[in-house]
Amino acid sequence: MTTNVISPVTNLLNRLNIPYEVITIPLSEDQKPIRSLESLLTKQELDPTCIIRSLLFQTGSNTSVLLVVPGGLRADWGVLRKHLGVRKLKMADFDQVKEVTGYVVGAVPPIALPENIHTLLDETVSSHTNVVIGSGILGYALSLSSQDLTLAMGSAVQTGLFSKIDP
Repeated sequence: MTTNVISPVTNLLNRLNIPYEVITIPLSEDQKPIRSLESLLTKQELDPTCIIRSLLFQTGSNTSVLLVVPGGLRADWGVLRKHLGVRKLKMADFDQVKEVTGYVVGAVPPIALPENIHTLLDETVSSHTNVVIGSGILGYALSLSSQDLTLAMGSAVQTGLFSKIDP
């Protein structure tokens, strides 16, 4: 059964004629996504390392930066600060994520974002044939090719190695 999800993310993908599959993520009783998305993907015969995390940072000058990185990797803070030319960098808090991106934590996509967000794409994303991204709606994710994700992100995105292995 195919689930229709309508969000700015799916609208963008449809407009670009990019194919995707909807993945339903069961929510807990308190309406939070399950903690074991990796095991859910494994049961659906999808690679759990292909989950793309959208991590929002704030610089000292209050610039919003979204790092797009595969699961299993984490931000390399030194590399990020150097690349952005800033000394102060912090992760956005729970409320800031919604305020800045328009999406809640657990559903933040790497595309269909406000234009004032500076987006960085970790080059390791391209090592995955297919990736799973936030749909913009809690309880749903989208699977698409990493090439199509890069296409949907557009030319303003900067690509580089901004991550290291999560210990």
